Amino acid sequence: MKNKVLLRRKRVQKRVRSRIIRMSEYPRLSVHRSNKHIYAQVIDDYKMHTLVSASDAALKDDSKMTSVQKAQYVGKAVAELLKKAKISQVVFDRGSYPYKAE
Repeated sequence: MKNKVLLRRKRVQKRVRSRIIRMSEYPRLSVHRSNKHIYAQVIDDYKMHTLVSASDAALKDDSKMTSVQKAQYVGKAVAELLKKAKISQVVFDRGSYPYKAE
């Protein structure tokens, strides 16, 4: 059962990523959530390297923060790094997660 779920997740992730790479000339913003931390990186698929990355793993007092506050911190950090790199637009890569705009 577990293998079927993992295979489906990989298949969805591959489908989403192929559409992003094929239809966009902008760098891709990839977000990874673990049980404790959140990571974000901006990737240039044509040059095959990471332009900007940020995570909440560097925070010292993260035990007092909620997961939403950690995500806001990482988003602000990525935005500041993108401004320094003079990148104004990216494409969100949702991976295998559903996208829910609230």
